[in-house]
Amino acid sequence: MASWQAQVASWLVRLRLKRALERAQEVAVVRRLFTPPPFLVPRDVRVTPAEVGGVAGEWVAREGADAGVLLYLHGGGYIACSAKTHRPITVFYAQRGFRVFAPNYRLAPEHRFPAAVEDALAVWRGLVEGGARRPAISGESAGGGLCCALMLAAREEGLPMPAAAAVFSPWVDLACTGDSMRSNNKRCAMLSGPGMGVAADSYLGDADPRNPLASPLYGDLRGLPPLVIHVGEGEVLLDDSRRLADRVRAAGVPVELRVFPVVPHAWQLAHRLVPEARESLGEASGFLKAAVEAAERETVA
Repeated sequence: MASWQAQVASWLVRLRLKRALERAQEVAVVRRLFTPPPFLVPRDVRVTPAEVGGVAGEWVAREGADAGVLLYLHGGGYIACSAKTHRPITVFYAQRGFRVFAPNYRLAPEHRFPAAVEDALAVWRGLVEGGARRPAISGESAGGGLCCALMLAAREEGLPMPAAAAVFSPWVDLACTGDSMRSNNKRCAMLSGPGMGVAADSYLGDADPRNPLASPLYGDLRGLPPLVIHVGEGEVLLDDSRRLADRVRAAGVPVELRVFPVVPHAWQLAHRLVPEARESLGEASGFLKAAVEAAERETVA
């Protein structure tokens, strides 16, 4: 049963954000709507501006971090948001012992596909060549899809795979063919099916929406690391998560899919208020930490 906090959060998101997004005609307006109030970083966590692989971003970590390196790729439909907007999530991971790097990958429409993939791959190469031992990756929405695209691109380049990946409501089909794009159009507290199509066009330009580096659902998913997927049952992206889980499982990849009731899209950002957000991030943290430890044992052996 969903918490009352999740129900209130969904109601507030629907009231304050969904209608405004549906009326938005300019990317600048979407970016403003997706910019939350400043997040108060706790004293035990330090945020340090940095570049990895030539891509600007920030390290988020607490003193004595011991869980390994985690690459976090933010969401925002490939047109909005930044490392700063997603500090609620990166700080949570940091407080669980990860050294988190969150890049500010290039956004559309100024920088269309494959710019985001190129930046994510450059960061990944920079991390592994810089000595990070089997980092983990995580991301939500477009960032979750970008995590999957990154793994496909890294495999093509012959780079090491992450130890594991945790993705929240990943957008992995920019052709927007999932049934939930229509069946959950009214139920989804934040996003709409038509709005996802507009964002896809802004990012893709003339590119094929079924290109696996844009829509990993259409790629060869064999050889990927263990994956955990969390999604809300009322989201337009529900079927992206379900189909991704089915296809990676068919490819022989260990995967865990959990569907949460009531929660709004990207509910993990509200972990200070919503119990399901703490639960989701806590499960993801434990999963990733165990995978990193197992990968490090294999490397030593």
